[in-house]
Amino acid sequence: MKYAVVESGGKQYVAREGQSIEVDLLPVAVGSTVTLDSVLLAVDGPAVAVGKPAVEGATVTTRVEGHIQGPKIVVYRYIPKERFRRKKGHRQQYTRLAIEQVSFPGLASGQADEAQAVAAKPARPKTGGAAAKPAGRKSGEAAGKTAKPAAKGRKKASA
Repeated sequence: MKYAVVESGGKQYVAREGQSIEVDLLPVAVGSTVTLDSVLLAVDGPAVAVGKPAVEGATVTTRVEGHIQGPKIVVYRYIPKERFRRKKGHRQQYTRLAIEQVSFPGLASGQADEAQAVAAKPARPKTGGAAAKPAGRKSGEAAGKTAKPAAKGRKKASA
């Protein structure tokens, strides 16, 4: 599977061919082509290229599907005992981009070694969690503890 992690507007997005992403508003016309050059990670099957900070030569070609608005957010300021109330709404503007092509011109020699090292790295066994506790026992029983005695009621003060 071919995909890339791109940066736009200070945020990171996973870009897969054929899918669409919503990024912060870009000043471009609907239907035009946008090329995202800030590719932080590029994956093509077993080959992985990690950028420092960006992968050189890697690009993601997108087409602008439209400009949309996000959900309405209501901001309500209130100060008690002061008769201060302010209600304000906000809708963030987004640009929907359809990913047409994820391309990177092969892996550079230094990045190929890193890609092989990442692919050859064995997975660490999971530790902790449910496997660490003995089956069929509660945590208190495992440590040899018993349940706490019930709390006794309070005595009423005699007058």
